[in-house]
Formats: sequence, structure tokens, C-alpha cells
Amino acid sequence: MSLMPRLDEVEAEFEELEGKLQDPDVLKDPSEMARLAKRRSDLEPIVEAGREYRAMLSELDDARALMDDSDPEMRKLAKDEVEQLAAKIERMEATLKEMLIPKDPYDEKNVILEIRAAAGGEEAALFAADLFRMYSRYAERMGWSSEVLSQSPTGLGGFKEIIALINGKGAYSKLKFESGVHRVQRIPVTESGGRIHTSTATVAVLPEAEDVDVELDEKELKVETTRASGPGGQHVNKVETAVRVTHIPTGMVVLCQDERSQHQNRVKALKIIKSRLLDLERQKQQERIAKTRKSQVGTGGRSEKIRTYNFPQNRVTDHRIGMSLHKLDEVLDGGFDEIIEALSSKHRAEAMEQEQGSLD
Repeated sequence: MSLMPRLDEVEAEFEELEGKLQDPDVLKDPSEMARLAKRRSDLEPIVEAGREYRAMLSELDDARALMDDSDPEMRKLAKDEVEQLAAKIERMEATLKEMLIPKDPYDEKNVILEIRAAAGGEEAALFAADLFRMYSRYAERMGWSSEVLSQSPTGLGGFKEIIALINGKGAYSKLKFESGVHRVQRIPVTESGGRIHTSTATVAVLPEAEDVDVELDEKELKVETTRASGPGGQHVNKVETAVRVTHIPTGMVVLCQDERSQHQNRVKALKIIKSRLLDLERQKQQERIAKTRKSQVGTGGRSEKIRTYNFPQNRVTDHRIGMSLHKLDEVLDGGFDEIIEALSSKHRAEAMEQEQGSLD
């Protein structure tokens, strides 16, 4: 297997970017300048490692040539150097293979987190609240901030739906495998007979869309205002501050009512709409990739059961990687780094396997 063709491609793109970043027309366009500079920054470590790799190969050729020297001591020194260089080159090749794995363009983005109660009635709504707290605590541990964009609370403290913005560098890279169906097995607070029930909630993790990612045509939006309501549907505001936005082409509907002004609620609703549209594009890209490679980690689809939280046995099981942890309390308090790292490692291993196949 040869890395050289791929390294040549990367170097050529890097040099092309260097030229474009000196172009007067590009310098006049801040957004294009930022995009090209970001791509150059991503490629620079690969280019530097590739140049180091080429230098090692050259040194190896020189050392091998000296193994035919008439001086026995020189031959021994050359043999030792060849062995050392071969080991270094093997390690560098492994590093380069990982560096050449295409980056997820959304990894550094903030996250729009959508949690909805599914099967199980009020117990599912309470579980949705538990999941929201779990992700909020995880965000705190990571030094991120979280902001509720929209919520539909229930009378017992649960949520039929809650949508939040998780603001932090690399949030999407950490949370992107959390999308799917989460299942809980426990005795509900609403159950007097003490029987264990199974309930579910769905989680969707969307990369936050920026203005440059998605352009919304106002003609494609239907904006309605109404009075905000609380648990049970009763109106809690005499002024029509709640905003319902419908994206006509897709039928997406978002209701935001937590803020005191129509403008603030409209801004939040549009943020959610844009992120959902960006996620639709991301899903289309994944479908194209899936035609050549089926990820074993999972697609993150909302219909896919990914994890079970079993209270009687104090156990959390992620079904995609077969990992079970007997520390449910810690996980629900945001301590699930172990699961996230295992999922990320499996994804990287699959991506490396795919990349190796393309290099063979």
C-alpha cells in the first residue's frame, strides 16, 4: 500500500490554497477567506507530516545503500539505522492513515439537542427530563453552556419535548452518536404496583446551522403568533408572544414560547428550522456514503434503539458497541465519557478500514 498518491493530492491542494489566499478577489470576501483559511489549517498538519515521511523514506534509501559498503562496521551501522528508520516509518504511516481520514465538516459546531417522549406516556416524559438533565450535566463537565430553545413540559415535571442549544467547541463531535431511541426500564413514580415498565424517548443531535450554511427564503416560511401556554395547555400570557414557524417545502413546524417577545421567539424558531435543514443535508451525505460503506456504529436514526438504562440493575447498555456499565447514577449525572469515547474509537476504526481500502 502506498500513501504517496494521497499525500501528493493533499500537498497539491494545500499549495493551491496558499495561492488563493493571496488572490485580491478572495481578500475582498471575508467569508470565502475564512473558509479557505480553515481548509488550509486542516491540511497543514498532514502536509508537514507527509514531508517528514518523505524525508524518512529518503534516509532509508541512503541507509540501505550503505549496507553494501565494504567496511563491516559501516554495514552494521547501516543495518541498525535501517531497522530504526523502518520502525519510525511504520509508526508514521499509521499516523498518516488516521490523519487522512476525512473530517466530519460539522464536528466543531454547536449542537441543537432535541429530546421527545415516545412510548410510555407520563413516564416517557419524565425519562425525557432525565435525559435532558444528563446532557446538561455533561455540558457543564465539558465547560460548555446550554440554553433551552423550546419546551413542552408536563404537570409532573417531565417533557413531551424539549429543544436546547449546547454551545461549546467540538460539541457535535462528542454528541453526534447520541441520536436514536433511548430506553428506560424502571418502576415509574406513577405506578403503585411496583412493576417495572419500559418507556422510550428519542434524541436527535443536530449541528447548529450558521447563516452561511443555510439560506432561508421568507416566502417559504409561514409565521403565526399565539399566546404562550404552560403544562396542560392553559394560557399563561395575555399577549401573543409565542411564535409558530412552518417551513412550507418540508412541513417542519417549530413553536417557541419561552421568551417574552415575539422577536426573540422567532429568532429561536428559525435557529431550529435552519439546523433541521442542515441536518437533512447531512443525512443525504451519509446516505451517499452508506452506499459504499455501512457503519457499524449506526446511522443515528431516530428509529434506531441505541441504549437501555436499567434502574433495577444499575446498568446502562449501549447496544451498538455491546458496552454495559454498572454505574447508572453517574451516567445520568453526565458521566458517560467512557461510552462516547468507545463509540468514537469504533467510528475511527471503521473509517480507517475504509481509508485503507481506498489506498490498497
